[in-house]
Amino acid sequence: MQDTHQAAVLRRLRIARGHLDGVIRMVEEHAYCPDVMKQLAAVQGAVQGANRLVLRNHLETCVAEAVLDGRTVDIVDELMEALRYDPGPGADREADAPVPGRERCCG
Repeated sequence: MQDTHQAAVLRRLRIARGHLDGVIRMVEEHAYCPDVMKQLAAVQGAVQGANRLVLRNHLETCVAEAVLDGRTVDIVDELMEALRYDPGPGADREADAPVPGRERCCG
């Protein structure tokens, strides 16, 4: 990984770790659900940002090199496979389903 991308990815992951530690404390202390949700969104944003940087690095290095070497089909297939693991926004539909017996917030 390129040094500039590596430093930025590590920075974002460390931010995510710090946010996640804070969220864990909030849950342990029975914090207000919307406040927990905001912090979870911050964790997700930091991780997604790191993922985008890793993708950028891959495109700038491995993908560019493979295209120049004439391995376009192989590298596109590899990239498409890797992108299967990136849920993108709104991918967790199961979390949106109502939970029986949970009509109240924070109760």
